[in-house]
Amino acid sequence: MASLMDELLETMEEEKAGYDALIALTDDKRESIVHNKLELLEQVTSREEEITSGLKNLENRRLKVLKDMAVVLGHDGEDMTVTHLIALLKEQPKEQAALTKARDELVESAKRMRFMNDQIQILLEQAMEMVDFDLTLFRSLRQAPETANYNGSGYNTGDRLGGGGFDAKQ
Repeated sequence: MASLMDELLETMEEEKAGYDALIALTDDKRESIVHNKLELLEQVTSREEEITSGLKNLENRRLKVLKDMAVVLGHDGEDMTVTHLIALLKEQPKEQAALTKARDELVESAKRMRFMNDQIQILLEQAMEMVDFDLTLFRSLRQAPETANYNGSGYNTGDRLGGGGFDAKQ
């Protein structure tokens, strides 16, 4: 049981380190979006994918250890969670305290990561709105305004002035 507890704590610490590494990358990601540095954004995204893959592996390892601990504690067949395990370890205050600390730190890192992701999402949405605005502006510059020509019924004909390009005929 002690080796399983050590493995669980180690896995949770590695998960926290992974989340902290992702949080550190958000500054670079934010800078690349704000300053339109696509090469940096590509590098950051690639690094994030590597870290995320590692986090998924750590999560699977944590779930496997929790399942093994459930078998050892006689709770086979139950979905064991860290919180449930903490409740079961009331007779072992040292292990319970260490596990509680590791869980709280991991949860806090995950919350910070979610907050940073939400900020990046808002920033990306604003960047996309700006691109859309620029495209609309560019398109409108290439269109000529409508003339004030009316037909016999008094309705605007919708005619446009000549195009904005060079006219070779004079």
